Amino acid sequence: MSKNKGVNHFTPLKKVRDEGKQTGFESAPLPVPLTPGLWTIHRDGEVLLRLSKHGPGHETPVTIPEFFRESVNRFGTYPALATKNSEQWEVLNFNQYYEACRKAARAMIKLGLQRFHGVGILGFNSIEWFIASLGSILAGGLCVGIYATNSAEACQHVITHAKVNILLVEDDLQLKKILSIPQGKMETLKVIIQYKLPMKESNNNLYSWKDFMELGNSIPDSQLDEIMESQRANQCAMIIYTSGTLGNPKGVMLSHDNVTWTASTVARNSGLSCASEKQEVVVSYLPLSHITAQMMDIWIPMKIGAFTYFAQSDALKGTLINTLQEVKPTAFLGVPRIWEKMQEMIKENGIKFSSLRKKVFSWGRVIGLKVHTKRMLGIHDTPMSYRMAKSLVFSKVRSDLGLDYCHFSISGAAPLDRETSEFFLSLDLLISEIYGMTESTGPHTIPSQNNYKIHSCGKIMAGCKNMLYQQSKEGIGEICIWGRHVFMGYLEMEDETTEVIDEEGWLHTGDLGHMDNQGFLYITGRIKEILVMAGGENVAPIPIENLVKEKIPIISNALLVGDRAKFLSILLTLKVQRQRFGDILSPRNTKSKLKNSTTDFSGGAALGCPNEDSLRHQKEKPSQV
Repeated sequence: MSKNKGVNHFTPLKKVRDEGKQTGFESAPLPVPLTPGLWTIHRDGEVLLRLSKHGPGHETPVTIPEFFRESVNRFGTYPALATKNSEQWEVLNFNQYYEACRKAARAMIKLGLQRFHGVGILGFNSIEWFIASLGSILAGGLCVGIYATNSAEACQHVITHAKVNILLVEDDLQLKKILSIPQGKMETLKVIIQYKLPMKESNNNLYSWKDFMELGNSIPDSQLDEIMESQRANQCAMIIYTSGTLGNPKGVMLSHDNVTWTASTVARNSGLSCASEKQEVVVSYLPLSHITAQMMDIWIPMKIGAFTYFAQSDALKGTLINTLQEVKPTAFLGVPRIWEKMQEMIKENGIKFSSLRKKVFSWGRVIGLKVHTKRMLGIHDTPMSYRMAKSLVFSKVRSDLGLDYCHFSISGAAPLDRETSEFFLSLDLLISEIYGMTESTGPHTIPSQNNYKIHSCGKIMAGCKNMLYQQSKEGIGEICIWGRHVFMGYLEMEDETTEVIDEEGWLHTGDLGHMDNQGFLYITGRIKEILVMAGGENVAPIPIENLVKEKIPIISNALLVGDRAKFLSILLTLKVQRQRFGDILSPRNTKSKLKNSTTDFSGGAALGCPNEDSLRHQKEKPSQV
């Protein structure tokens, strides 16, 4: 193997091992913490938990090590993780999962991981990603996910800002990206682990996954247990970096309690089952550097004993549909673009069907939408026509998508288009939108399959509070959040922290919304999106843009402009057909599977192919998780 000197600036290996022998996680004494407040900007700081006097918000706080142990005690022999190598699925049960995480934690102690310093993970979702994440927290460090698509400069910022001691990279491509960073810009970095073969570089401070996992054999379990027991629920466990529109991303500090309480609350109120009753199945494919993906793939499954399958690394280039059809998840999280691509795929294949099949499909959609409209009004009848449509249309659509057994379909990260939402609802597939943000540990609302309203984001999560600040006459105000899911603060950024957390501890989201008389939350836009015209009129652009797209179906994107102007103008783009090259749900991967379908998926609608990013890409979007 070739020798690369790019890693030589890391801390000498002898010094690293000596540090590991001393205390396992400290190289310098920590400052004595002051009385905690509702926020902190210090990695070793503590916060006052927002405990309620009673109810869900009053539950006893637990750390992630305690949370993990409880899961293993309940679900030890149940399958936990599965990854596909060649044509075979390799499976770890919860006992094996836990022991692998402990082994990784001991190895990190051996390598000199300092308390409250980062362990960076750069790569696609995998068993190694999960083990490194949990191992870093068990060992007293901070889990820091890094987007695989980040540039070298963006990676360097995260490594420096989070004081990353240990960096895990997926492959040689990611390793070369890191080695291109000047040596003086990563002073805290001690060791790199490449967790996928083959390794093309060689250095004393560069390890393979196998060699890394063997390092901890000399560290006694008692040393790790001592570190785990020393952790507190109101201390930082991970840093999630937000992709801000201006400047470097902010490091959102999430506590143990943020993670464990939120996962427990979602699991309890979302209709998901514990493994002892019926094991849920999820597919991990969205970037784990995003808290919503972590919550869905790691933390909620840990609470209920769900089985997580890993999609292939090219999932977003065409193979996701294959994984869904093979493992048939019972719960599925998709960003709007995923749902839009599924919709497009269904329509494209439906064009080829006979007129009879198209009529059957159109009839089924009418029935589906009628039944669900009644259910939103509280009328839960199941007519014979609905049962027929389910057999002839709905079940086949679900099967083609791999969602045969999926009872919990959600959309997050951005608002879901109204037409897409109604399209799937008419096919008996309710896609619930959730609202929240990184700073609220993911969700602030929880959907219900039995009590829902389309186009809303559901109701506020139990144990949390919601306030609409400075409401207008129409009842629209800034959404403010209170609860145990509110983050600790932005790492080393006091001004930015106090800008979003007020003196009473409310988190100001910058999103505008309103609530109906049944407690359903609706998002209407962002404060920063409000246009102030030359005459002083305040205009919210999103409702106007949505109305234009609704009334003129051929419009794919609309952008209202007129800030400080005398009049309003609108920029429009038209829906077009385009050839796709390795897109999320490539027809190349689905054509053979769908050609024998008996349903018509066109529904008479125009084939919409909206751009990956809307024209409003330079403005912040509502913070739906």
